[in-house]
Amino acid sequence: MNASTPLGFCLALVAGIPLLTGAGDSADWPSYLGDDARSHYSSLTQINRENVQRLEVAWTYSAGEKREGGRSQMQCNPLVIDGVLYGTTPFVNLIALDAASGRELWRFDPEAEASARQGQPARLARGVNRGVSYWAKGPDRRILFTAGHYLYAVDAGTGLPVPSFGDRGRVDFKQGLGRDTRALALSSTSPGAIFEDLYILTVRCADTPGPAAPGHIRAFDIRSGEQVWIFHTIPQPGEIGHDTWPEDAWKYAGGANNWAGLSVDHKRGLLYVPTGSPTYDYWGGNRPGENLFSNSLLCLDARTGRRVWHYQVVRHDLWDRDLPAPPNLLTIRRDGIEIPAVAQVTKSGHIFVFHRETGEPLFPIDEVAAPASDVPGEAAWPSQPVPRAPAPFARQAITLDDLTTRTPEVHRAALEQFQKLKPALPFQPPSLEGSVLTPGIDGGAEWGGAAVDEQGVLYVNASDIAWVITLVEAQGRGKGTALSHQGGGSYTLYCAGCHGADRQGNPLQGIPALTHLDQRMKRDEVLAILEKGRGVMPPFEFLPQSVRNSLTDYLLDTVSGTAPARKDSVEQSRTTPGYYEVPFVRGQGGRWLDAEGYPNVQPPWGTLNAVDLNTGEYRWKIPLGEYPELSAKGVPPTGTDNYGGPVVTAGGLLFIAATLDEKIRAFDKESGALLWTAKLPAAGYATPATYMVDGRQYLVIACGGGKLGSPSNDVYIAFALPPARAVRVHPVLKARSERARLR
Repeated sequence: MNASTPLGFCLALVAGIPLLTGAGDSADWPSYLGDDARSHYSSLTQINRENVQRLEVAWTYSAGEKREGGRSQMQCNPLVIDGVLYGTTPFVNLIALDAASGRELWRFDPEAEASARQGQPARLARGVNRGVSYWAKGPDRRILFTAGHYLYAVDAGTGLPVPSFGDRGRVDFKQGLGRDTRALALSSTSPGAIFEDLYILTVRCADTPGPAAPGHIRAFDIRSGEQVWIFHTIPQPGEIGHDTWPEDAWKYAGGANNWAGLSVDHKRGLLYVPTGSPTYDYWGGNRPGENLFSNSLLCLDARTGRRVWHYQVVRHDLWDRDLPAPPNLLTIRRDGIEIPAVAQVTKSGHIFVFHRETGEPLFPIDEVAAPASDVPGEAAWPSQPVPRAPAPFARQAITLDDLTTRTPEVHRAALEQFQKLKPALPFQPPSLEGSVLTPGIDGGAEWGGAAVDEQGVLYVNASDIAWVITLVEAQGRGKGTALSHQGGGSYTLYCAGCHGADRQGNPLQGIPALTHLDQRMKRDEVLAILEKGRGVMPPFEFLPQSVRNSLTDYLLDTVSGTAPARKDSVEQSRTTPGYYEVPFVRGQGGRWLDAEGYPNVQPPWGTLNAVDLNTGEYRWKIPLGEYPELSAKGVPPTGTDNYGGPVVTAGGLLFIAATLDEKIRAFDKESGALLWTAKLPAAGYATPATYMVDGRQYLVIACGGGKLGSPSNDVYIAFALPPARAVRVHPVLKARSERARLR
């Protein structure tokens, strides 16, 4: 310092606090995952390596939607714009909070709006929500968000629907797909993308064996709600990719949808769309071929929906290998040349990197031989693409050396099971004996996605445990499928894949048992859930009422198991194509865990990875998360399953929650060193956001829990450095300080 240094600046330094930049100054988190490139990156530096350990709780907000003993989730990455936080609650209400205090400014309840619209109680299948979108032109400021099968435009200032948008503020996106989808499951769990005055919608389709909606990509006019363009992800005659399906599949096949989110290159007018699997997920004998544009990264003209290029990451998917997160747009540097790139992380633990304009791979991709299927009627694709670099960030196979040795007893049990299963090889198809899939159905990478910084380094968290997929005969002819009851065949077809053939569920994975259901639920409650869905369970409205009745009888044990069998769902649905008569379905399995609920493979069970995409080399890799009871016994951190993504900042930090142990952490992004940890009210299965209001930087995370058997909650919690002591700085001195900083 010298004689010309302003007094206020000196006092701030003496107090050891950041210099406030003046009321009204802010740095926003204006788009899902930080920006439309989905970088998860913030240029803020007030919180940095030197002071992060001083973070404290700045405010908490409870949505008032916590149910004792209930199971809900909250996965929202909120927006912060001009000092207002926009997010969603466990019941998918839209909220606006004062971002500096957590005080609720307004709330929009789509179910209450629907009830008022109809003049009677209305129920929406709301599911989960991962965020919202913001659009503004002059004084017209709108929040675009979804609940059930409706897209809403809500005034950002008042929380009221915009009457000029669609039908009094909402659009029914079951319409406009080119076929009747009124009875089919269709929702949107991730926010769409904004390009100019267009909103490009994400959709979640049912992936059950029955009828499913197509996952076509659509853009809507933000002012009017009118559909502007559509791209057919299940190609129609004359379109590229039509020959990768059966001739008429475009009329009835489902899936190939974008549920994970999208990225936009505004300068080039390009939209990047990762798509999911075709239905049915685990048996594809009725859809021979590669099945474009499922499991693909699509580059579309954002104004028209015209295809620019594509790359299919999984051919003829049999493993539910959806592309699980929006791709990251970044700049890669090679030999002094800057290359516009797009990087896509996958459930299989791979990173595919392409030239953003041409689709040319920026690392070689090999076509490797894949195992054949021995399931009747199935024709697995004989090869699959694998990037030569970067190396996978999750294990690709399991040998005897990979089995757990946590105790001799669990090792023996794992060994006994392992010897009865199909070999744990990459792309091993599902089987009747049981196949080990690693990483599991939920990845690898998941919807939390990856972060990238300005140096071209990608940061991705991963689950790294094995799952088991076992197929059973859908018609109940196989052992233990319980078709002795008239609703048992429907149960095997539509429910056993999650709740198990024995109805035991899996509490460790948050899947409830359906045994003794008659003691917990009434008949009309069961029927309502089957019709409308609940949480992550999709609606089964497409089933005939008689089928839902017989399935309810089975679930409530209200009809004798020896009663005369009525026609089952497949037989009652002869108006639907034979495409839906899937002979084999996933009947049991899930995470491959030992008797105490720990993975049957060696740790780490969850990791955090830093990959330099300029070279394809790893900078570091560490376990992410721990089991406190194992740590108390001296076991090094094992990592855990994780959901939700990272945020990386110019302050040299990487923030992430995501883990089963209900903690949020800050790491040094250069070294991976752990710098700060805080306990959360519930597991933060969401991606944080960071922003600045009135000169103070905040870090906020949605703490919803509810997955992996962890308790649910409804809390947003924000952290910040301790507030500055009141130091009044004369405006002239403040101006001098700013000029000195710029010099």
